[in-house]
Amino acid sequence: MTVTAYKLLRRPLDDRIVAGVCSGLGRYFGVDPVLIRVGFAILAAATWGAALLAYPLMWFLIPEEVPTPTR
Repeated sequence: MTVTAYKLLRRPLDDRIVAGVCSGLGRYFGVDPVLIRVGFAILAAATWGAALLAYPLMWFLIPEEVPTPTR
């Protein structure tokens, strides 16, 4: 039996602008986070700001990365 590794959706501790939601989505999907941010801004403008309600929801639901200990 082979166990396949799966990706985890996490908000990174680095490369953040507000809470790391767009950066985390970019890393998960393998896309530049700037494209996610631009797409989110376009979606927010197209929905007259209704999409902005999704950001705090994702901020709450997507867990933060666990910091790795350094020596």
